[in-house]
Amino acid sequence: MEISLVERDHMKESKIIRVSKKRQITIPLEFFEDLDLGAEVECSLENGSIVIRPLLRHVSDEFAVNILEDLVAKGFSGDELVRQFKIEQANFRGAIRRMAEDVDKIAEGSIPSATFEDIFDSEN
Repeated sequence: MEISLVERDHMKESKIIRVSKKRQITIPLEFFEDLDLGAEVECSLENGSIVIRPLLRHVSDEFAVNILEDLVAKGFSGDELVRQFKIEQANFRGAIRRMAEDVDKIAEGSIPSATFEDIFDSEN
């Protein structure tokens, strides 16, 4: 049985993997390395498929110092600082996730994008 070039290219992009009795899967090494995955990944349901993406913690980590500086300036310290930091960091991650979802919706045309004037027009 001969495999066409299109089929061969598709085979490089997908693999059949087993699901264990505990519902666990093993990510093929080449996928793991190509995506530079760490100890955690983001998993979501999209259009009837499970999508596994690298966890982009570095985005919120870059702002951790800014969040801490702001909380210290507001007078938080000790255990209360730690509690409030966790809340603010979770809020930040949620905002990033919602922005990414909006970008996907704009790209597929299901919601309109804002123009420069919509955002920065001083007369509105």
